[in-house]
Amino acid sequence: MSIQNRRPLTEDSPAHDDFWNPDVLKVVNTRSPQMRQTFEKVKSVAPTKTTVLLLGDTGVGKGTLAKLIHQHSSRKNEAFIHVHCGALPDTLVESELFGYEKGAFTGAVKRKLGRFDNAQKGTIFLDEINTISSTMQIKLQQVLQDRIFQRVGGESPIEADVRVIAASNSDLQEMCDQGLFRKDLYYRLSVFPLEIPSLQQRSEDIPDWIYYLLDWFNKHYFKDIQDVEPIVVKALQEYAWPGNIRELENVIERAYILETTSVLRAESFPQELFSGINNSSKVAMDLTQPLAEVRRQGVEHLERNYLKELLTEHKGRINRASETAGITTRQLHKLLTKHGIRKEDFKEPQYVTT
Repeated sequence: MSIQNRRPLTEDSPAHDDFWNPDVLKVVNTRSPQMRQTFEKVKSVAPTKTTVLLLGDTGVGKGTLAKLIHQHSSRKNEAFIHVHCGALPDTLVESELFGYEKGAFTGAVKRKLGRFDNAQKGTIFLDEINTISSTMQIKLQQVLQDRIFQRVGGESPIEADVRVIAASNSDLQEMCDQGLFRKDLYYRLSVFPLEIPSLQQRSEDIPDWIYYLLDWFNKHYFKDIQDVEPIVVKALQEYAWPGNIRELENVIERAYILETTSVLRAESFPQELFSGINNSSKVAMDLTQPLAEVRRQGVEHLERNYLKELLTEHKGRINRASETAGITTRQLHKLLTKHGIRKEDFKEPQYVTT
């Protein structure tokens, strides 16, 4: 699929809708009927104050959807506070969410504002809400019910003028049935549940995702990769993607770093991605060549891939790479020159994540 031949947007694509801000059009561009329904629901709920519960597997893009809802709400000019509940120790969740007063506990030498304070008049996104303790479930349910909270060690109630968006990668209804999640909190959170399909369920969007990521990496890595081999697109569409979009981003980023041409080629990707594809479609054998020439080309192909994997492992550090390869740095430099590989392309990247 050439960059010049990217599929045009269909008339009913969300990107043709005036509702969306121009800077999110690439994100909402979808070929998937399921995702179109999801974006239609986002359009309905975003302008309201309603609490939203985002459901789906890890890596499907719940954080992206939460930002979309905030960016298209009346609170778009106020703060969007992302709280990863699963990354907070149980002992710190309350003070992180609601803050604390000076002297509330040993080490509390001054007042600390919590995430609900920081999100006033804006939106708070409670990611992996399924991980919070039963004690915190009670307190959060009270906040959602009364729209007030108290800092740890405080006595004065504080109004919570905050729009709440929560996300879970577990079935909260099933957790309620098992006694692991409070039903009253579940009902408060699931006023507007929104299921996000997995990447495997919307594989028709993968080609557009590939080029979207290529554009982003070209800006931040200062390389210029403009195309993708058709066999790569086919393999990525057929792969199961247990890690969803997050896994796709990682695979594309790694291949982008390894690639030394202007086209993302199959050899820059983990070969297990191609296990379900007929091997004959991966490498076209030129039967007009003598066996010696085929062997030479095969050795060069293997050598080039080895060098790229080696530099990736050692982040472009020539001394360490040459030690691992059992050759001198001079020999390694000669091999890199021979294959047109630049060590700079493998150094630790410095960029702002999406």
